[in-house]
Amino acid sequence: MTLQWTAVAFFLYAEIAVNLILCIPFISAKRWRLVFSLRIWNWLSPYWNKCFFTMIMVLIVLFLDAVREVHKYSGHEPMQDAKVNPNLYDHLHMKLFRAQRNLYISGFSLFLWLIMRRVVTLLNQVAATLENYSDLKARMDDGAKTVKQQQDDNLMLKQALLNEEKSMSAKNHQLKMEVEELVKQVKVAEEAVSRSHSEVEAMKRQAKGLAQEYDRLLTEHHQLQNLQSAAEKKDQ
Repeated sequence: MTLQWTAVAFFLYAEIAVNLILCIPFISAKRWRLVFSLRIWNWLSPYWNKCFFTMIMVLIVLFLDAVREVHKYSGHEPMQDAKVNPNLYDHLHMKLFRAQRNLYISGFSLFLWLIMRRVVTLLNQVAATLENYSDLKARMDDGAKTVKQQQDDNLMLKQALLNEEKSMSAKNHQLKMEVEELVKQVKVAEEAVSRSHSEVEAMKRQAKGLAQEYDRLLTEHHQLQNLQSAAEKKDQ
């Protein structure tokens, strides 16, 4: 195996190992997000896209070269010549095997390179989604507590208003009874005042009659005195 294909093979093994580590179930997406948030990755992030697309281009070139080699050694003419010379036949099959091996190595390396990029992206998205879900759940819990508190406050306010309404109704009924009692008392007072006026009028009429009688008696008294004085004068 040449140096370049040895490097591609080691790169493939490294990709397999990294993808297996990324797919370990007991390591959560939040932990991977913490790992991806390390300072070294922030330092490498400006070069990451360039490195990613460079590796894609290199792997695509190697893959196309392997396809060309497979097509070259699996063609009709080389096989026709190999049937004549047995040594050439074995050599041709060895070349074809190496070309197919290189095709698989480059193809799987390219595939796993894309898969690894996608897995890392999905882990970050899942971690961000979980964080947003946690924040949203906390907000929903706070909102539910606030709504429950408001409902309790509304119930307490309704109960207080109902009690106040009952108290006001009782007070209004009591005031109504007091007003009715006062109205009765006013009527009784009016009747008493009316009777007092009647008695005053009767007393006024009686006093007027007494005054007239007194005047009459006084007149008669004067007349008697005058008659008595006249009788005494005659006797002298």
